[in-house]
Amino acid sequence: MTRQDLLSRTFVELADTLVENYDQIDFLHRLAERCVSLLGVAEAGVVLVGSEGQLRPLASSSERMHLIELIEVQRQDGPCLDCWRSGEAVREDQLTGAEARWPVFAPTALAAGFLSAYAVPMRLRDKRLGALNLFANQAYGLIEPDEAVAQAMADVATIGILHERFIRQREEVSEQLQVAFNARAVLEQAKGVVAAATSTDVDEAFALLRGYARHHKLLLSEVARQVMSRDLDVEAIRAPSGAPRGSPR
Repeated sequence: MTRQDLLSRTFVELADTLVENYDQIDFLHRLAERCVSLLGVAEAGVVLVGSEGQLRPLASSSERMHLIELIEVQRQDGPCLDCWRSGEAVREDQLTGAEARWPVFAPTALAAGFLSAYAVPMRLRDKRLGALNLFANQAYGLIEPDEAVAQAMADVATIGILHERFIRQREEVSEQLQVAFNARAVLEQAKGVVAAATSTDVDEAFALLRGYARHHKLLLSEVARQVMSRDLDVEAIRAPSGAPRGSPR
């Protein structure tokens, strides 16, 4: 397979996050591996920001890369941190002599055999997800045209991740709404049962259900479910509970 063919396949794969059994970790590992195959660097890795607002390494082309990225995020020192903070690409063509820039990262990376380091942002407009790290075993390990390719790959991957998150969140919202709809339907049924059993109207039946739930510190939906499953005797709801009557539905 030619480099152009592999590049084309990579962009197709990075753009498709709607496949069945989408696995984000596998997706990011594939991105890292393809960077090594296509860009001439020795290693690649992806760090993304977590819910607590801190970067975390999620995918690396090797254990050597993973350990260096762990040091970066733990010590808050290195190209991926600078890239994420600024939202701009970071280049260091010669790590030798870069100790002033990165006092922890530079000597650690040199000791691991890396001589140059690069990071491109994973962002969409002002939404910053993290950074794509690229390390080389030689100085000037990433030519500028390939940096543009790396940025394009990071951009496509970022859009794919955000798209998948949007779809997942939309599905979660739909599921939550369906749960609410189902609970409301059960409540309407329970109101009818209580109204019939207590010879009251549905407003008074709702007040009884609500009063019982509040008195016993239960969810109204759970009380309604128990009434419909006959786990709760309607007579228990009829009993005085000190709860206010006539509450609005």
